[in-house]
Amino acid sequence: MRTIRGPGAMAAASALWRQRGLSVGFVPTMGALHEGHVSLVRRARAENRRVAVSIFVNPAQFGPQEDYRRYPRTLPADLARCRRAGADAVFCPEAGGVYPEGFSTQVEVRGLSDRLCGRFRPGHFKGVATVVLKLLNIVRPHAAYFGEKDFQQLVVIRRMAADLDLPVRVVGCPIIRESDGLAMSSRNRYLGREERSLAPLLHGALAWGARQPRGATPAVLLAGVRKRILRVPGISIDYVSLVDGRDLTDARARADGQRLLAAVRLGGTRLIDNVEVA
Repeated sequence: MRTIRGPGAMAAASALWRQRGLSVGFVPTMGALHEGHVSLVRRARAENRRVAVSIFVNPAQFGPQEDYRRYPRTLPADLARCRRAGADAVFCPEAGGVYPEGFSTQVEVRGLSDRLCGRFRPGHFKGVATVVLKLLNIVRPHAAYFGEKDFQQLVVIRRMAADLDLPVRVVGCPIIRESDGLAMSSRNRYLGREERSLAPLLHGALAWGARQPRGATPAVLLAGVRKRILRVPGISIDYVSLVDGRDLTDARARADGQRLLAAVRLGGTRLIDNVEVA
């Protein structure tokens, strides 16, 4: 497994793979890898001849009061995980390599980026779309793999890829959970012991909502989920929403392909989760 620092070197490595007729799978990450990330690398490994992973804590997707400096950076452990999962290359650029002096372009997916998490993290998805487009242009993969835990991000990237005719297949992969149901996240390490014991109740509330019959209207379902979340001591809700899984529009009636999403704050940690609703 190669560790690559420069964008030019990463582009050259991928170009050589493609010249040899090898399919390229790509997993973009911000590091602090856990089994959820590992599952993406394994999926890419199963479906492609070569696999590249990026590790880059992207400053453009953090707001002024967010945790960019605090965000966990665990590169040696991350590289070991990537090696065990079967990555061929790990791209670890510096911020100056991704955003060189004079960089002045941003990518905005209007309509999908300003709702749900976008309401509470202005500019976040602009930073996500910009860096993902840059990474895709550097790596030029045949397929790129994203976890469904960040479901809004997945929808934004799919729309960007479709709108800009990017020659890449965007693959959504299932959420990987701890044994108690908590969705794996790099930010889970911010949770104190008591908060960690309470955090799985978020998934429990969403799972309850997903089990409600079609006769339960969206309003009744959402009220029930909120009520269950607010039973957790010290928790506050950013949003609980039932949306169309294709375009994130609010559900006015129950239908196939819907997703129940929530973002909450437990102590100083922001948690997101979602479930498919039949």
